[in-house]
Amino acid sequence: MNEPLDRRSDRGALHHGVPLREALRVWAYIGVNSFGGPAGQIAVMHRELVERRRWISERRFLHALNYCMILPGPEAQQLATYVGWLMHGTRGGVIAGSLFVIPGFIAMLVLAAAYVLFGQVTWVQGLLFGLQAAVVAIVIEAVIRIGSRTLRSRVLLTIAALSFLAIALLKVPFPYIVIVAGLAGWLVGRHRPGWFPLGRHGDAAAQDHRPALLPDDDAITPSAARSAMRAAVIAAALWLIPVAALLVTLGSESIFTQEAFLFSKSALVTFGGAYAVLGYITQEAVTRYGWITPQDMITGLGLAETTPGPLIMVVQFVGFLAAYNNPGELPPLIAGTLGAILTVWVTFVPCFLFIFLGAPYVERLRHNQAISHALTAVTAAVAGVVLNLALWFALQTAFDTVTDTSIGPVTLPVPQVDSVNVASVVISLLAALLVFRLRIGTLKVLGACAGVGVLVTLAGWG
Repeated sequence: MNEPLDRRSDRGALHHGVPLREALRVWAYIGVNSFGGPAGQIAVMHRELVERRRWISERRFLHALNYCMILPGPEAQQLATYVGWLMHGTRGGVIAGSLFVIPGFIAMLVLAAAYVLFGQVTWVQGLLFGLQAAVVAIVIEAVIRIGSRTLRSRVLLTIAALSFLAIALLKVPFPYIVIVAGLAGWLVGRHRPGWFPLGRHGDAAAQDHRPALLPDDDAITPSAARSAMRAAVIAAALWLIPVAALLVTLGSESIFTQEAFLFSKSALVTFGGAYAVLGYITQEAVTRYGWITPQDMITGLGLAETTPGPLIMVVQFVGFLAAYNNPGELPPLIAGTLGAILTVWVTFVPCFLFIFLGAPYVERLRHNQAISHALTAVTAAVAGVVLNLALWFALQTAFDTVTDTSIGPVTLPVPQVDSVNVASVVISLLAALLVFRLRIGTLKVLGACAGVGVLVTLAGWG
């Protein structure tokens, strides 16, 4: 019988032949290459963990992904934490989840400082312009990859299509879509289990007969579950104690206390990813508190789209600017840096709490067919939501003006034709050529398009 996961990880031994040191290198690679939003990030993890290294099986990867999809917070970061925990216990989960965030945190901190110091510098604007246009092709490629591997029946395709229409045209809140999809999978799957095929991820998976290093029948031991529960308690303390300490020491009017409360609340309501919470953050940071301007918010989203890590890193940009603009007695850059650190802390520590608290129980339900059907339906619904995000981002990048037009209950995003940004469209097409035709890697595509963006902007064409 296998030794408990947490005991193995505590002494840094192997789990199914994968040293913790090797896992650390792989998670660092994934963190640095996690561009393109959740679709791109999940695709990177699938390629590295399922296809290339076979650390985890297709079925188990999807099961973990399905659970992460229904949690508040960035699903890709939580998926990394989940798989890291499966491989090397709580320490592996902390390493995987942290390395998924750290590269993006560093990049966003540097860009936020550059924005307040050199925001009007032409070459910086060109760099961001080229990156934004390139990400359109990368996101579309990721959507195609994920969709081809998750939508494995006509029913799942139908769920994805209805999900897309519901959120794109009817503006149905994401949690409602998840609930309806899950109930449909639960109820219908009991009578028509073939409509919700499990454990397959397209033809590529069917043709790959290599066994996974983490077998499907590998059970979570009681000691591993207890270790995860202890980690969840520690995560809760690391999240809530600093918030309480700021309230007691600095008072409710302090910018840092207000940030701690705002972004703690946002961490609990971010169902559907960064876009789903942008309206709430904008309302609070721009309208209620007046910390930043609407243009700052748009810039932050653009930076989050073009840096590694979860899109929710946009809140780090907001946290930096909020403290930078309201530094009190601190130097503005120091205040901004502290605001950014605090924002990231209260945003991501709850993610570890959710995984360590729920993953052991979710693992026990892996062979429960009703639960699996429900989660499979949720995955299909999320595919439709991600497609909507890709379409939204493509429109916002290709056109300078996009307005929502309502026809009864239906809301359509209508671009203003004469506002088409030709340079942005050309760079996006160049990125598509590099991604789909030449199969160039993500970082090289981003680098090439960023360079073109700088040239275009310096020439006055952007």
